[in-house]
Amino acid sequence: MIPDDLKAWRRAERKRLIAERTAVDAGTLAGWRQCIDAHLEAGFPDLARGTVAFCWPVLCEYDPRFLVRKLRERGATTAMPVVLAPRTPLAFREWHPGVKLAEGPMNIPYPVDSRDVAPDTVLLPMNGWDAQGYRLGYGAGFFDRTLASLDARPRVIGVSFEIARVESIHPQPWDIPVDFIVTERGPYRRAADGWLVFEGG
Repeated sequence: MIPDDLKAWRRAERKRLIAERTAVDAGTLAGWRQCIDAHLEAGFPDLARGTVAFCWPVLCEYDPRFLVRKLRERGATTAMPVVLAPRTPLAFREWHPGVKLAEGPMNIPYPVDSRDVAPDTVLLPMNGWDAQGYRLGYGAGFFDRTLASLDARPRVIGVSFEIARVESIHPQPWDIPVDFIVTERGPYRRAADGWLVFEGG
């Protein structure tokens, strides 16, 4: 696709995927969330021993707050991304109950006045995802820019639902694939050949 066509396609696809997700009933979403939580706990037991960044959920995304509460109870440090300025890498600040939150772009909360941290793992929401582990986000490019800027890249686990899978997001040179994807079906790993391998049994 030429750039203008790609932008238009991604914009329309993003709108379609969000509409499909927000149309799912709350009970089904809660069931999917519980399955994802269980797959993350079983497949990545080291989460409780590191620093885990997560995104406050919007528009019926997977809600990681239940899982990160458990991880904190087991010793993990949890953090959230902070938009410092347009078209710049994100920062990550520690968050736990009691840390003040402010409202950022898209009305997404972020921590105020807590310390900056370097996450070992990022739980990254996805509007859409494909068989090579590429993610369709919200179009601002913050996470791709951030991952490209880091000297030590964290492990990136995309979290989404099976209904969000697309044939291809038509990745561009600046798009960075995730290392793993976890849906209600189970975990996928990005293999050496660049394609996802389902590891859910």
